[in-house]
Amino acid sequence: MGNLLAVVVHAANIHDTKAGIMPAKQACKRYPSIERFCADAGYRGTFTFDASQTLGRGVDISEKIKPHEWEKLPWRWIVERTLAWFNHSRRLSKDYEILTASAEAVSMISHAHTLLNRL
Repeated sequence: MGNLLAVVVHAANIHDTKAGIMPAKQACKRYPSIERFCADAGYRGTFTFDASQTLGRGVDISEKIKPHEWEKLPWRWIVERTLAWFNHSRRLSKDYEILTASAEAVSMISHAHTLLNRL
């Protein structure tokens, strides 16, 4: 469905592949029935290792898109669509927030607003 399960805003000097385990831990804590995660090829190393060692869950890595061929990948488009919905939120268009906690809250509020509009 593309619902946000956890949001973590971190400093720009932490690479996403290393920080990706933080929202995964939050999501597993809130929703213990999660069995696997989906990620793109950039998360193949560190995140895959951390998810299996720390959380005991596997990671499905999406296939690389072949050049000059367009193909709908089953789960990737749902993630891309969900993140694209953030473009409709003016508050998220620039970095207005001072604290990372308030940036996380605004992200969740924006997503809730989008879901409520789609009812």
